Amino acid sequence: MTTETSSAPAPLTRFVTEDEGGLRLDRWIRRHFPALTNGQVQKWIRTGQIRLDGKRTSAESRLKAGQQLRLPPFALQPPAAGAFNHDKRKAARLKKLILFEDEDVIVLNKPAGLAVQGGSGLKENLDDELMLLSLDGKTRPKLVHRLDRETSGVLLIARNAFAAARLAASFRHHDTIKLYWALTAGVPKPRRGLIEAPLFKQGHKMRVGGGPNAKDAATLYHVMDHAGKNMACVLLRPLTGRTHQLRAHLAHKGTPIWGDPLYGAPQENDLDMGKGLHLHARRIIIPHPRRGMIDITAPLDQEMKKSWQALGFSEDKGDLTSIPAP
Repeated sequence: MTTETSSAPAPLTRFVTEDEGGLRLDRWIRRHFPALTNGQVQKWIRTGQIRLDGKRTSAESRLKAGQQLRLPPFALQPPAAGAFNHDKRKAARLKKLILFEDEDVIVLNKPAGLAVQGGSGLKENLDDELMLLSLDGKTRPKLVHRLDRETSGVLLIARNAFAAARLAASFRHHDTIKLYWALTAGVPKPRRGLIEAPLFKQGHKMRVGGGPNAKDAATLYHVMDHAGKNMACVLLRPLTGRTHQLRAHLAHKGTPIWGDPLYGAPQENDLDMGKGLHLHARRIIIPHPRRGMIDITAPLDQEMKKSWQALGFSEDKGDLTSIPAP
C-alpha cells in the first residue's frame, strides 16, 4: 500500500542587488511584489515569515547589497484585479513628463507634489515607479540626483548601471550645471551675487551657522526681473548640493521663496498667484554618458506660470549658464 505525502511549498529566496542597497525593506517588497497589501507584508514581518539573512527583521530595515531575503510562497499570488490597468495609467503619466530620452538617459519634468523617494505618510513616489520606464522590462532605471517633493523641474534618470556611474561621476566632479528659477518675497540685494553660508540641520529645517555639524554651502544668484520691491524672479545656480540649500540661502538674505512657509515666506497677496513652493529646476547641462552633452530646459508648471502672468514676468528670458560673482 502506498501513501501520499504532501509538503508545504518552499519559501521564496531573493537577494538584494547592488542598486537596491539602502532601500527600506517595505519599499523593496513593494517593488518586487506590487500585488501585496501593506497589511499582508506587516503581518508576515511580525510573524517572522519574512526574514533577512535568516533573522527576524522590521519594515524599516535598510537593506545591503548581497543580503538574502526569505518570503512566504504566497507572495507570488496573482496581481489584484485592475493592477495591470493601474500600471498602464502610471506609465502613461510618466511618459508625459519626459523631456528627453535615449538608451542611456531619461530627463523628466517632475511636477511639484510628486515625491522622488518614499517616506512616512507617502502613498506614492517616483522611485517606486521607475521600472515602468525600463526598456527591456528587466533593467531598472536609477535616480541620479534628487529634488524636494514640492520642487518642480528637470530630473535626471539613468537607464542602466553604466550611465548611472558616468552621470554620478559628473555630479561628483562638478561637471554639471544646474539652474533653478525661484520667485522670492522681496528683491535680493545686491541684484547679483554669491551666497556662502554653511548649513546645519535643526528639526525639519536647515539653518545657517557654524559648528561641528555645519557643511559649507554656496549659491550664485541673479535677479532677472522684479515687480516693485515685493517680488523677484531669481536665477539660481547651486555650487554645492545641500538639503534645502536654495530655500535656506534665500531666506537667509531676507527674501524667502514664495509659498515656502517652512522658511518664513508668505503664501497670499492681492494678486491671482499660483499655489505651492515657487522653486523650479529650470535647466541642466551635463556630459552624456557616451557622447556630447545633455542640455535640457523644463517649462514652468501651471502654478508658477500663473504667478509669472500675474506679475508680468516672461518665461522667455534667457537662461544664463554662468553668473558672475560680485
